[in-house]
Order: sequence, then structure tokens, then C-alpha cells
Amino acid sequence: MASLRPDTSFYPSARMAMQAPPERFGYVGFLHVGNGKPDGIAVVDLDPASGSYSQIVHRVEFPYLGDEVHHFGWNACSSALCPSSAHPHLERRYLIVPTLRSSRLYIIDTKPDPLRPQLVKTISAEEVASRAGYSRLHTVHCGPDAIYVNAMGSTNDGQGPGGVFMLDHYNFEVLGKWEIDRGPQTLAYDFWWHIGHDVMVTSEWGTPSMFEAGLNLDDIVNQRYGHRLHFWDLRRRRHVQTVDLGAEHQMVLELRPAHNPNKTYGFVGVVTNTTDLSSSIWTWYQEKGEWKARKTITIPAAPANPDDLPPILKSFSAVPPLVTDIDLSLDDRFLYVSCWGTGELQQYDVSDPFNPVLTGVVKLGGVTQKAAHPRSGPLTGGPQMVEISRDGQRVYVTNSLYSTWDDQFYPELRGWMAKLDVNPDGGIAADPHFFIDFGETRPHQVRLEGGDASTDSYCFA
Repeated sequence: MASLRPDTSFYPSARMAMQAPPERFGYVGFLHVGNGKPDGIAVVDLDPASGSYSQIVHRVEFPYLGDEVHHFGWNACSSALCPSSAHPHLERRYLIVPTLRSSRLYIIDTKPDPLRPQLVKTISAEEVASRAGYSRLHTVHCGPDAIYVNAMGSTNDGQGPGGVFMLDHYNFEVLGKWEIDRGPQTLAYDFWWHIGHDVMVTSEWGTPSMFEAGLNLDDIVNQRYGHRLHFWDLRRRRHVQTVDLGAEHQMVLELRPAHNPNKTYGFVGVVTNTTDLSSSIWTWYQEKGEWKARKTITIPAAPANPDDLPPILKSFSAVPPLVTDIDLSLDDRFLYVSCWGTGELQQYDVSDPFNPVLTGVVKLGGVTQKAAHPRSGPLTGGPQMVEISRDGQRVYVTNSLYSTWDDQFYPELRGWMAKLDVNPDGGIAADPHFFIDFGETRPHQVRLEGGDASTDSYCFA
């Protein structure tokens, strides 16, 4: 019998992954703005028994300036155990780091010392452009057949269409554009899949010319940002259906499909409604072979004194929630919603995905309230990126969204990272012993040792 075994951090099902050992450390992407320092990856101690708990223990800095590190991921994960995978013996070893401004990809080796990872390869923007025709790299997901990377723009001077391209699992060569028939899709943001059903889902933000310089109020008022979901045949790489949420629902961003592969539903967050500045969560689902979406959560804007608001919000006399990230626990029970504008992380019980119930709220930061952590003074920024441990007991949040948008909504932003503890029956509370002040460094994506709730996909229930 062959002695080769899959990586021990791979699990056939989310149910089994929830029994994995707790994470001892995590990787946090960070960026710098206008200070002549490069972006990189910070290694953070997450082990409460460690003497360096809640501290940065190492940094990997990149060789160039102005990258804008964004949603990085692993080279391989539990999807390697899917029946469609030809690579069951890959290791969860390399971090694949896309950059949203420079369009580079960085490959970081976390072995042999995961606490001191090393940069081992840089893929240039020119290589991505020549082989795939894309730029402004955004999100990485490890698939069973390759590494998937999406991009916000083409090589057409900051315009669309954005889309998805693929990297080889072993040598990280850019293989080419994923789409064979993209249909009406031009705007891009996030992508995920229901692997067992051969379905990919993509969402919409805007072209680079619409977001790189900051939020454009004219584009909001005229409803030019994305407001649709796209459904694809994953294996045939063809567009199948568009679901329009309505032009007033601007910026359809983070996608979170159910982890149970038997289910064909998921959640997506919408940043703002142009009629009332509310944010919303929608549940997508399949009914009689057709994809549909239903608004299941509405989060209203908070009235505010214009004197307390940054210039971009003064004319509205309100703070929009600005839902900019969501995350779903591995048991598909709790959905976490970051309200970056109002400074809240909300927890919903979504056992019934069409009738979510609010079960917990933690306030940190916010445009006007600047809510403090037990280990901090008033905070700038709000919960933005959200990551959940595999067992669902811990939630990590950071506060930077995107550099130019940070500057508009939080002109004096200081970076921070916090950890929240989860009550199994519902409810969340800030861990008073965990808080990292990143200072002028702006933290974004978090990845956890061995995987997390937004990293892996599973093919078995």
C-alpha cells in the first residue's frame, strides 16, 4: 500500500474539520500608505498559553512599494480530497498573495518554519497580463484542479472586464483565463463555488477606474457599481445565469456558500442601498433548476451630526453600515457581518438561511462612536475583514478596507486586530487579553494555521 497521505490539515467535510486542533498562529496581510514602506505578511501569535500571545512575532516584507496586499489564500486545502481532484497529496504550504494595485502575485513558503515564512517567488504583472489578460488581483481560492485567482480589471487601462485566471498547483505558472464564455459579465469582485454541483458564483464591485482613487459619489448616485450575481458552469467554464438584485443595491461583495456540499444556498453582502444608505444580506438559492436571491437581512444607517462626519458623509447626515465582509461558521449556523461604517460586528443565527436571527453584537470603532476595546482607547476604523476558527469558537477582525477608502471614511486610521469569543448558544464578546495595535500599518486579510472558515471547500457532508 502506498505510504503517501494527504496533508493532515485537509478534512473531507466541514463537520470533521471542526474537530481540528485550535490554531496557534495566523498570517495577516498588511499595507502601508505613503510612508515609503512595503506591504507584507505579519505572523501573529494566537496561542493563549504562549508568552507572546497577541503579538506580532515575524514580518515578511515585499520588495516593492505600493502593492496593496489583498485577499490572499493557500495553494491547497481540503478541496484536494474531492473526487474531482488530481492532486490529493499537495501540502497546505504556500501562501498565494495577490496585490490590488500593482497586480503582482507573491508566493510565500511557510515550511520548514511556519513562524518565519519566506518569500520564494514573485509573479509579475506583465506575466499575468500576457498569459491571462487581467490586472488588479483580488482574491485567491485553492481549487481541486488548480489555484484560482480573480482580478478586478483587464489590461485595458483600468477598465473591465474583470474575471478569474488559474495557476498551476506545483510551479505557480499562470495557466490562463478561466472563462470560456463569460456571457454578460463584466464587473468582478468575489468568487466561490458549490463544487459538488459544478457551480461557480461571482459578484460585482466595479472597474479599477471606479474605486482606485476612492469611493466616487457620482458613481453611487448614478448606480454604476455592481448589483448582480452571476452563476456559472464550473467545469465547462461558461456563464449560465444572472440574478440582478436591483440597481439601488450597490456593490455586491463577499460570497459565502454553505459549507455542507449537499446544500445549494449561500449569502452575499451588499454595501449600500442608494435610497436609504442601508446595507443588506441576501440569500441565494436554487429552486426548480433556477438560481434566485432573496434579501434576508437589512441593516439601517445611523443618523449623525454632520459636524461629526468626514467630508464624504456630511451631506447625508448619517453613517451607513457599510457591510464590507461576511463570514460563515463551518457548521453553517452563524453568519458574521462586519459593519465597517458603524463599527459593529454582528452575529446572526442562520440555521434557517431565509430567516436569520440577530444573536450578538460587538462594537469596535465606528465613524462617530469610536468604540474602544478593553485594551485600547477610542478606535478608528471598524470591524472589516472577518475570519472564524474551524471550531467556530473564535472570530478575528481587522480594520482596514482599501487604502483610498480608508482615507475617506477614517482620515486618521490606525490599524488594529481584535479577537472575539463565541458563545456556542449564540453571542460574542471581545477577548480582553487579545488586541494588536498595528499603528501606521493597516491590517487586512487573516489566515489561520491549518485553515479557517473562508479558506476551504468540502465535497463530503
